[in-house]
Amino acid sequence: MNSLLLHVVSRTLLPLSLVFSLYLLWRGHNEPGGGFVGGLILAVGIIVYALPRGRESLLTLIRVSPESIAGFGVLLALVSGLPAFLHRQSFLTHQWTSTPIGLALGTPLVFDFGVYLAVAGAVLTFLVYYLE
Repeated sequence: MNSLLLHVVSRTLLPLSLVFSLYLLWRGHNEPGGGFVGGLILAVGIIVYALPRGRESLLTLIRVSPESIAGFGVLLALVSGLPAFLHRQSFLTHQWTSTPIGLALGTPLVFDFGVYLAVAGAVLTFLVYYLE
């Protein structure tokens, strides 16, 4: 695709989509959003960046195979359920901890991040094969 407009606009759109996707990921376990929507927003930003530049530019940008990103995301989502076993609870029961500054962190964020990577990796896998 040889669009000068898309080539220029995508440089601005990529960082904006990354920031917005991370915002959706972070607020996802308390409000609408989360890993799925955040991963899609990230993938769309990368798609808009890669379409005018081609496959090699995409692979240079992400630096790892998209299949590996998706696989790591699925693994991370599964691992997020294991801490519940330490407390003799059901798999994927949420576990929470507080930081000294009062920030609550828990396994739902780890699960959402795994879904985030799995969705982004899966969509980018389709894009790599589309750009061949």
